[in-house]
Amino acid sequence: MADTDLRIRPTLGERRPSALGHRRPPALGMRRPSVLGSREFSTLGKRRPRRSRTLSGRTPRALRAQTPRTLSERPARAGVLGRLHAAVLRIDAATSPGRDRAVDALRALSILGVVLGHWLVTGVVLRADGHLLGDSPLREVPALTPLSWLLQPLAIFFFVGGRVAAQGYAAGRTRRMSYGSWLAQRLRRLSRPVVPLLSLWLLVLVGMVAAGTAHETVSTLLGLVVSPLWFLAVFALLTAATPLVYRHGALVAILACGVVALLDVADRVTGGAAWVEPVRNLNVLAGWLVPYALGAVWAAGGFTRRRYAAALFATGTLAMAGLILWGGYPASMVGVPGSEASNLSPVSLAAVSFGTAQCGAALLLCRPLRRLLTGPSRVAAARTGNPDVPLRATPGQFLWAAVALLNLSAITVFLWHQTAMLAVTTMTLGFGHPLFGLHTPPDAPVWAAARLAWIPVFTVVLIVLAAGFRHVERGSRPAYQKAA
Repeated sequence: MADTDLRIRPTLGERRPSALGHRRPPALGMRRPSVLGSREFSTLGKRRPRRSRTLSGRTPRALRAQTPRTLSERPARAGVLGRLHAAVLRIDAATSPGRDRAVDALRALSILGVVLGHWLVTGVVLRADGHLLGDSPLREVPALTPLSWLLQPLAIFFFVGGRVAAQGYAAGRTRRMSYGSWLAQRLRRLSRPVVPLLSLWLLVLVGMVAAGTAHETVSTLLGLVVSPLWFLAVFALLTAATPLVYRHGALVAILACGVVALLDVADRVTGGAAWVEPVRNLNVLAGWLVPYALGAVWAAGGFTRRRYAAALFATGTLAMAGLILWGGYPASMVGVPGSEASNLSPVSLAAVSFGTAQCGAALLLCRPLRRLLTGPSRVAAARTGNPDVPLRATPGQFLWAAVALLNLSAITVFLWHQTAMLAVTTMTLGFGHPLFGLHTPPDAPVWAAARLAWIPVFTVVLIVLAAGFRHVERGSRPAYQKAA
């Protein structure tokens, strides 16, 4: 038998030396281990990317577990939680790096303070005759007055509004936008959410009249719904004065404070003469012009040092305390039914001092708010081996997403929060008996505790209303809303 017949043919995939002693390359589809034992060729003959290895030639499993994957490398996390994390990260990534998140946070805090304040200090009582009348725990329980110092942050809203308006006006001048076009754009944003609110309540009014609802009930409900509209009217007038405030912010703030003080003194000296009260209504504009003008000063580069903010806070606090203790001003910073004097109708010097202190406190909060709401930087992520955004959102990014979404519907939330409370109050009348903390008189501290239990219910209804009408507030959506 020939030699070739005595040889054992190699099996598939086995290598044999060539005549010259060299190894033949494997056929297409064959795999050849490298020196370190890795596979350099796949079964289809395509080269795989090399992995980083240690001296032993293997990648430690612990190292692979510690290296986070990016949004583009890691498959989407299944379930609602994964989609929520992804949405929060998109909102954070779509936000401009130059945006001051503290300003948006202050605006959101002011809106939340107003909403919670109205829900906690406004009672709608079901009387024995079946009528609904308004009341307040601040009238029945004066010990709750310090709550009004926490839940009346309107000055912060005007403060932030003055800053944003001054910056927007400056940007409009850079783009050669006329004052009329700039003002019309601002006023459209303010007036749009009013139309659906008034339209809905017009239908409700027609229904109540047709059903023979008592006049007291109709007056109570409509009064609570329409009361927030004064704020928009004042804010619109101050917006129209932005060019003046933009050029002379500090001087305007001082003069406005002087007008409030002068009219308050005139009211005290004349004993509340008939001619003083109509003139004193100018304080509604002059009083809120003070924080609005201070916001323009902030936009122009003022209050850059913390000691200025601390001085603003201390001056306002001391002035407010002195006016309450020795000036005869009421301690409550919100209106109390049945009270002879009010710090808001019209705005008093004590309310202006209180607002000045709030502006100083807002400036002091800016730095911690920026740290809280800013996501992890790329430098910090690079230290962990991942230069991209991590898949799991941080608590600060979740807070920023909430702040951003609330700012998109700030006016809508402000206008509809009383409607949410009244919807729950009236619909629960069908149970046949008054519910404590909702229909009962606010004549005890325990009422405020029971009212806290109703806040989540009000919140759910408000979220539904805001989701239904938020598109009215903005014609064009910003980047982070599109990402959401």
